[in-house]
Amino acid sequence: MSPLYARHKRTTLAIATAVAAGALLATGVTTSATAQPAAKPLAAAPTALSAAARTTLIQQAQADAAGTARKIGLGAQEKLVVKDVVKDADGTVHTRYERTYAGLPVLGGDLIVHTAKSGKTQGVTKATKSAIKVASLKPQITAAKAEKQAVSAAKTLGSAKTTADGARKVIWAGSGKPVLAYETVVGGLQDDGTPNQLHVITDAATGKKLFEYQGVETATGKTLYSGTVTLNSVQSGSTYQLTDSARGNHKTYNLARKTSGTGTLVASSTNVFGTGTASSSSSDQTAAADAAYGAAETWDFYKSTFGRNGIKNNGVGAYSRVHYGNAYVNAFWDDSCFCMTYGDGSGNVDPLTSLDVAGHEMSHGVTSNTAGLNYSGESGGLNEATSDIFGTGVEFFANNASDPGDYLIGEKININGDGTPLRYMDKPSKDGGSADYWSSTVGSKDVHYSSGVANHFFYLLSEGSGSKTINGVTYNSPTYNGAAVTGIGRAKALQIWYKALTTYMTSTTNYKAARTATLNAASALYGSGSAEYNAVAAAWTAVNVS
Repeated sequence: MSPLYARHKRTTLAIATAVAAGALLATGVTTSATAQPAAKPLAAAPTALSAAARTTLIQQAQADAAGTARKIGLGAQEKLVVKDVVKDADGTVHTRYERTYAGLPVLGGDLIVHTAKSGKTQGVTKATKSAIKVASLKPQITAAKAEKQAVSAAKTLGSAKTTADGARKVIWAGSGKPVLAYETVVGGLQDDGTPNQLHVITDAATGKKLFEYQGVETATGKTLYSGTVTLNSVQSGSTYQLTDSARGNHKTYNLARKTSGTGTLVASSTNVFGTGTASSSSSDQTAAADAAYGAAETWDFYKSTFGRNGIKNNGVGAYSRVHYGNAYVNAFWDDSCFCMTYGDGSGNVDPLTSLDVAGHEMSHGVTSNTAGLNYSGESGGLNEATSDIFGTGVEFFANNASDPGDYLIGEKININGDGTPLRYMDKPSKDGGSADYWSSTVGSKDVHYSSGVANHFFYLLSEGSGSKTINGVTYNSPTYNGAAVTGIGRAKALQIWYKALTTYMTSTTNYKAARTATLNAASALYGSGSAEYNAVAAAWTAVNVS
């Protein structure tokens, strides 16, 4: 669960990931932004795959997994399990694998094999360079002890209620030498009401806590934030249901202040959802309209920009839940239900359903189903920044006059209570806690603050340094070394970040590795030594990543 923001109490706005489905009938009056005509794809750009084609590639890769493991030099006890496949326009295939060792999952052992159209292996990107060798698979502490320590760790972090369903044996390869370990997932609730999915990794020999990360990633009709928009709905008898059959059958449900379950599918007798104004009523449909619109625009953004067919790239929509809890100031994406959930904010009249929040939260799902960046340390900052980057991309893509694209995060939801945005991409430190530049201590910051380095990089790569006004918002982005940076435009910057995420980043990528991943992406897309490649290098140098 990755929160949209962290304050003194690490309040989270988890970012939803659903995305959703088109419908038989439209609600509302106006249409959202028209899609821009697609340019001729770059040779290394991802190509859109039908669900059947993607399934076939995955099945072929899994059938060849044993041979691939031998070809790339894995040990006899190691096996590969296919997680995802990306195919470029030139026929290059990037296959992402999870690993097992002696039948145990290897956490931090993920890797990507890059294969040319000819079938020749071009290279392998690994989360860890260490060989997976464990002398003994016999634990020295019990699973019960590991579970007890994990629950204690969750309480220390402020979880209000905790539950654990046991610890499983794994190989931990996320840092240093691989070791036998236990993974315990602690459930319940965090102190602000957000569901808890704290993963705690415990050394099976010493009982030492090795790692922990949070698994829940936080964050029409007549909408509150985006005006009157067109939504897709499905007629059932005399009512219209908020189901988007054109986008993987994404559905929007009303939890009516509950904190568990799916809720009730939002329906209307008039095919108009919401009133366009805030209401504290748990039956109000305005929040549902915003959530459905955000899911639709996010789906369309990924499809139009990258050829990605939904969060998992398999054509299946997630679902959204609104009116979660009472005055819950948060939103979150949850992989376990493949759903996005929104609270109604302070006084139940400020739902966290704005467009960039929806795009941010749903992008957590994309990250989970691609690089799987660990939600801790520098990789956690990159995870959060990825959601900010693509949430910003969604906002610009929608081209909605009521919510123009900008490089501000959460400017509509007024979480600070004074009308200021949650985060600033041009100069992240303006929020009072985020890092403008990399330092050796940036990984110890909350991930919502360490994300500032990548957010700043993306802004500089897109727009360049110095003062400028875009869509009525004035920015003034500095650089660490005082050098001027010239941007290459948001469209190219998005392509580079997406390719880096989907084909070169792994679960353990840190800022130095992110520089390498984005340079690899720029080289593949535009050529080594190209203006785009040089701009990527300059933008990273400008945020002190070298």
